[in-house]
Amino acid sequence: SNLVSNLVELLLIFLLLSTCECLCVQTIRPKEGWQVYSSAQDADGRCICTVVAPEQNLCSRDAKGRQLRQLLEKVQNMSQSIEVLNLRTQRDFQYIMRMESQIKGLRSKFRQIEADRKTLVNKNFQELKGKMESLQPLIPVLEQYKTDAKLISQFKEEIRNLSGVLMGIQEEMGAYDYEELQQRVLNLENRLHSCMNKLTCGKLMKITGPLTVKTSGTRFGAWMTDPLASPKNNRVWYMDSYTNNKIVKEYKSIADFVAGVEARAYNLPFKWAGTNHVVYNGSLYYNKMQSNIIVRYSFETGRVITQRALESAGFHNVYPYTWGGFSDIDLMADELGLWAVYATNQNAGNIVISKLNPDTLQIINTWNTEYSKRNAGESFMICGILYITNSHLTGAKVYYAYSTKTSTYEYTDIPFHNQYFHMSMLDYNARDRALYGWNNGHQVLFNVTLFHIIKTEDDS
Repeated sequence: SNLVSNLVELLLIFLLLSTCECLCVQTIRPKEGWQVYSSAQDADGRCICTVVAPEQNLCSRDAKGRQLRQLLEKVQNMSQSIEVLNLRTQRDFQYIMRMESQIKGLRSKFRQIEADRKTLVNKNFQELKGKMESLQPLIPVLEQYKTDAKLISQFKEEIRNLSGVLMGIQEEMGAYDYEELQQRVLNLENRLHSCMNKLTCGKLMKITGPLTVKTSGTRFGAWMTDPLASPKNNRVWYMDSYTNNKIVKEYKSIADFVAGVEARAYNLPFKWAGTNHVVYNGSLYYNKMQSNIIVRYSFETGRVITQRALESAGFHNVYPYTWGGFSDIDLMADELGLWAVYATNQNAGNIVISKLNPDTLQIINTWNTEYSKRNAGESFMICGILYITNSHLTGAKVYYAYSTKTSTYEYTDIPFHNQYFHMSMLDYNARDRALYGWNNGHQVLFNVTLFHIIKTEDDS
């Protein structure tokens, strides 16, 4: 069955991952109902692994599972019908018992008439006539009883056939009941997540999408989730416009965000500049309007915890992205921590990358690039590599990548679909492994494919 083959296929994938035996990416063709998670190479860079996982709720949609449940429901319905027929036949049987008593009385009357035909024939004839009339309803009852008995036999035969079908399905599914199969799938999913934890940081290979989550607000804005939040915490924060605003809206989930069910609103002490804010470990980090000051605001306490000037950083449209909008200072987070991307006069208006201490906002380290901030459409950080787009308009692509690990850069050619023609926010979320975008008043999500190196047990 599809379910068994899918489970076997998933198990084979785990075995391949655990031994680090790679398949070439060209040979991976996931079956319907499966999705590619990401690609990987071995330590020598000789081949690529592709992690394939079943789509959500695959087992609950499996055709054999549905067929099995439908057959079980049919058997239950038939059992109820047989119970009704049984009650009816019991009722009819009691009726027949009463008729039998009347027939015995009739036989006695015949004997009495035979003994004294001359004197009592008239009287007994009338009584006999009355008895015969009382027996008339017995005829349709007996006919119905015969029909019910035949129907019960048919039901019993069909149940025998269904039992054979159910036994066949059970044998085909490996003699596992649905609950046991579900438990095995959960165990395999846990092993999949364990394998995923062996994937180290990867290099961006592809951007797909977008998925339009919602259409709201002005042409410019930001929306985000916390990459360090627990799996059950899916709160969304929404910040409309790039200036003259200090209201942050919070939603408990993506579903509430789409439905417009607002959980609460925060009134920040200072207005923000641009759209390049980030929520990281429960705090909002944003650029204070008309300054190069970074503000850390705690959602839990509703207060500013820290604020610090980003020395020499241009602000207020001195070194913005190509679309303007006071986007001089871009705050972002990835698997390695909190970052600030900006430009300075000392670096001739080219992009500067600084890693920040998330508690104090002090600069831990800084890298100077040779890419002009004013020629960048947007940028985002993945695994310590800054990816820069060459435009905010249609036809934009990821054009430049700078590695903070090696302090080197390369030109890239990774296109993405700018569906609504104007991108004013593009940020990576390490937990979701997705890019959050604000695309001309549309809140969108892009999937990313990363080139991974798999850690072996010896490496961990």
